[in-house]
Amino acid sequence: MKKQLQEIKAPIATELEAFEKHFRDSVRSRVALLDKIMHYIVHRKGKQMRPIFVLLSARMCGDITPKSYTAASLVELLHTATLVHDDVVDDAHQRRGVFSINALWKNKIAVLVGDYLLSRGLLVALDNGAYDLLQIMSRAVRDMSEGELLQIEKARRLDISEEVYFDIIRKKTASLIAASCAAGAASVTEDKQVIEKFFQFGETIGIAFQIKDDLFDYGDADVGKPRAIDIAEKKMTLPLIYTLQQVSSSRRKELIRTVEKYNKDKTKVTDLIKQVHQSGGIRYAEKVMEEHVQKAIAMIEELPSSTSRDSMIALVNYVIDRSN
Repeated sequence: MKKQLQEIKAPIATELEAFEKHFRDSVRSRVALLDKIMHYIVHRKGKQMRPIFVLLSARMCGDITPKSYTAASLVELLHTATLVHDDVVDDAHQRRGVFSINALWKNKIAVLVGDYLLSRGLLVALDNGAYDLLQIMSRAVRDMSEGELLQIEKARRLDISEEVYFDIIRKKTASLIAASCAAGAASVTEDKQVIEKFFQFGETIGIAFQIKDDLFDYGDADVGKPRAIDIAEKKMTLPLIYTLQQVSSSRRKELIRTVEKYNKDKTKVTDLIKQVHQSGGIRYAEKVMEEHVQKAIAMIEELPSSTSRDSMIALVNYVIDRSN
């Protein structure tokens, strides 16, 4: 039976509480408006998956140190900054059923809040002399930006291959989870091989995480994200890419035309989703996702047995089994 998140967090429960204080302290501001918004951000926290990846990775490599809290706060600050900016770019007024910053305080303030969070992340690392963590996370932010822009570029031409798809998700999603695991390891060890191993683990599970997210677009569950939103945004994800390889040339052109011109036509979109299911696009994406999950678990199982290792494996399964 799948472990619940509380049970998964048990080996680092005390450390997570310490991290939350560290994070609250890191976002305080003397500007009343900004402090009010930071208070809102802190209290609408999600599942804190990335700090959990940081602290479990650190615990698996040794004893958690003050640098581990710096790593977790840095990850959460940069992740939150990207979410705030994403909501502005996407003109999204809610995230997981909670009002976005731009919905409550408008775009100009939301952009400045994102910039503030980014600067706080940089300063948290610099003030603690954690230059290696800053390097790890700066690369992740660069990759995330490149991944999003690559996806936008390809959405214009709809000429995406599986190779390009994996390049996009490796950059835009997996890079931050990879950086979280690498930063956690780097907070307790200087062994570059170990840090690289955790980076590869995080990247592998990050790819599986994104495929899972892409599959929600073709399902019926209420996951806090509208069905077919990727199609509406002309995002070519793995189930659809596979389907386009299986159908006839004329049918392929018809489906691409739906994505390009009729992506908000309910009848045509429903027809596209039905085709993806019939052509095995869902089964194929699930198979690729499971391959990445097993690869990630195999990496972790090479490490010494411990409660933190068991929790990391349970976290991998939780991330993939999630319903939202």
